[in-house]
Amino acid sequence: MQRRKIHHTYVELTELGFGASAIGNLYRVTPAADAAAAVDTAWEAGIRYFDTAPHYGLGLSEWRLGSALRGRPRDAYVVSSKVGRLLVPNERPQGVDSEGFVVRDDLRRRWDFSREGVLRSIEDTLERTGLDRLDVVYLHDPDDHWRQAAEEALPTLADLRAQGVVGAIGAGMNQSAMLARFLRETAVDVVMLAGRYSLLDQSALDDVLPAALEQGKSVVAVGVFNSGLLSRDRPAHGMKYDYEDAPPKLVDRARTIAEICERHGISLPAAAMAFPFTHPAIINVTLGMRNPEQVARNVELHRGRVPEGLWEDLRAHGLIRSDVPKEHTHEGGSQCP
Repeated sequence: MQRRKIHHTYVELTELGFGASAIGNLYRVTPAADAAAAVDTAWEAGIRYFDTAPHYGLGLSEWRLGSALRGRPRDAYVVSSKVGRLLVPNERPQGVDSEGFVVRDDLRRRWDFSREGVLRSIEDTLERTGLDRLDVVYLHDPDDHWRQAAEEALPTLADLRAQGVVGAIGAGMNQSAMLARFLRETAVDVVMLAGRYSLLDQSALDDVLPAALEQGKSVVAVGVFNSGLLSRDRPAHGMKYDYEDAPPKLVDRARTIAEICERHGISLPAAAMAFPFTHPAIINVTLGMRNPEQVARNVELHRGRVPEGLWEDLRAHGLIRSDVPKEHTHEGGSQCP
């Protein structure tokens, strides 16, 4: 699996990344054996970028990921985690976490983008994962915390980068406008863009993607299925879009895209995974993976080739924006999937 470097750093990501939210029991329980087998299958397929966060399962994702990677050569893989949600004892547990993860709520999340909070969060993550370092650290959803995130958290991460404690720093969010600010106004190397550059939403073309090119910085794309609507060959009513029931008009649009993909001999999910790479700022697509079967399917979809003319056909039908950059060649000469 090909690797691409985060610009101006030594950190290289495989084109496909393993998102570890699901092994933190996102929405439902993932058996420990499935979580370990998912990481093993990803490794065997050549995936060497793994993303986690304290938020995912109140630390369960970090613990499971660290356990699954233990014993593997540390220089052979890249791990990213996040800061901003500090895990602290929960004085009033109700039994189960209230933020989408099926885990006990003995801990709770506390927003904290202070220098002390960042340092403590990283220390806690290293303890849970058993790792000696983090390769990438992102600010996690700082939507309502711009000032503290930009003025305290990022300078702290920049200090750690200068000391060689972390290799690259960034921010991850579901919106693109503030990510563009981070790219233009702060010392981030990379941003994690969730759902805003997909076959159904190219709004990042208005802000974060031009900012990344202007500043010579990198983008990791997540949420490329937009919460599920693009994850099946045949989209259906009742599927999710951005965590809610997809509007009927959007389902119809997804179906039309799927029909055009089918005429070109490619599935909708495969096209959805390949589409972010049409933009030169995007170096990686990371997907949540729960078990070996999901990993194997995602790897197979990633390895497929996009037929010549698909993007042009979608543009001609007004289904993707005409200002989306056309196919290009990445550094090293590798052709866009």
